[in-house]
Amino acid sequence: MSNYYKHPSSIVDTENIGADTRIWAFVHILKNVSIGTNCNICDHCYIEDGVSIGNNVTIKCGIYLWDGISIGDDVFLGPNVVFTNDIRPRSKQYGESVKTIIMKGASLGANSTVLAGIKIGKYAMSGIGSVITRNVPDHALVYGNPAKIKGWVDEKGQKLIPGNKNKWTSEDGIIYILENGLLTKI
Repeated sequence: MSNYYKHPSSIVDTENIGADTRIWAFVHILKNVSIGTNCNICDHCYIEDGVSIGNNVTIKCGIYLWDGISIGDDVFLGPNVVFTNDIRPRSKQYGESVKTIIMKGASLGANSTVLAGIKIGKYAMSGIGSVITRNVPDHALVYGNPAKIKGWVDEKGQKLIPGNKNKWTSEDGIIYILENGLLTKI
């Protein structure tokens, strides 16, 4: 008896799944995958050997996670987010997978595409359809093709308000400082 929900049409080869996780229809999860507690993996997803998924993660429909991808706690992946794990793919030529890291609290909008080897920082957010070709710093709001920093967001995903010089403020009155392209909470 498992401590997670698995839809009857899904194929789950791993036993490393945390309590209260839900795996929905037509999902295939390979053997060497680690999934945390209280995750929601929606229909039509594929998770390859070597993927690590933290706690409280939402993976919406139509997402394929390849070897080398690490998903932190509290991450949201919108429908049809695309990941790659090979910078120079060739048919029948297999190299070592490139590591892609999505840090705690990050949210990727529907149809975002993430180049292999990218690191998405804590609480960062991408707009729908973004093509992410560079690392994204903590709290950055990125969108476009290629995705560029268009602003900053707090832990709740609310856009920060620019203030004097390098200070940014959340709707809750929390102040952040932007120095050398990095945003930190005071």
